[in-house]
Amino acid sequence: MRIPLRKELNLPTASFTAIELIEPHFDSNWHFHPHYQVFTVLEGSGTRFIGDDIRHFEAGDTVFLGPNIPHLWRSDRAYFEGNSDLKTHGIVVYFTEDFLGEHFFQKPEMHTLRQLLEKGRRGLDITGNAREHVKKSLQELVVADGFGSVLQMLTTLHHISLSSEVSYITSVGYVNTHKVSETERMQKVHEYVMKHFKEEIRLNEVAALTNMTEAAFCRYFKSRTNKTFSDFVSEIRVGYACKLLVEEKYSVTQICYESGFNTVSNFNRQFKNLTNKSPLQYQKEYRRAEG
Repeated sequence: MRIPLRKELNLPTASFTAIELIEPHFDSNWHFHPHYQVFTVLEGSGTRFIGDDIRHFEAGDTVFLGPNIPHLWRSDRAYFEGNSDLKTHGIVVYFTEDFLGEHFFQKPEMHTLRQLLEKGRRGLDITGNAREHVKKSLQELVVADGFGSVLQMLTTLHHISLSSEVSYITSVGYVNTHKVSETERMQKVHEYVMKHFKEEIRLNEVAALTNMTEAAFCRYFKSRTNKTFSDFVSEIRVGYACKLLVEEKYSVTQICYESGFNTVSNFNRQFKNLTNKSPLQYQKEYRRAEG
């Protein structure tokens, strides 16, 4: 069965839709759709893929995404192993630019919201106090109806538009170049890496999954993701290392090998390249932030 990369959302006749998601794991298909979305994770952890950005996620992760940005919240492996104690919980809101009328956001009073929609085309991470505010707003929105729901929706977007606690997710100039016909190919690559990142990943084996030569696969992957395949694998491994550092169950050396790196020096170098911090600095800063 082929999995559609372009996700068709069968939205109701309402101007937008808010959905509470409670499942054993988040949607494991890498996809995009023509809607804006606001999403917050209330429970769950794993690896987040948005455009050309990869990072670890956990409860609290909150984003605003514009149309047609490929994304995936890939739950940790434990969520797929039938552990009855684990579940994922999130709230997502989908809407289109004309959900209140074709020219609504062109009005002078809507200037800040119009800017938000434009910024959303690169995806926005929402952090700090703004994250808590948006989470509470979405929890209220998912049970609201009628005019109250529209008012709550606009209030949520307005708060995001005024916040300084947002940052771009995708890199400057990122463009979604994926086609629906490429779905199965990229899905296989994602699934293979997520299954084997703790081991040595051989380029010839991954290229064979896509029916390409190694050289052709490397060119293809770079053109579609804006990064090399080796960079992609490193980001997956560093993201997993971040999760282990937060849990504080292992030493840095143990985390290095558990995440798929062969040497501690390479692990430290790759970690600092991607986070601008050493593993220990990352762990200490997380402790301080948690207070």
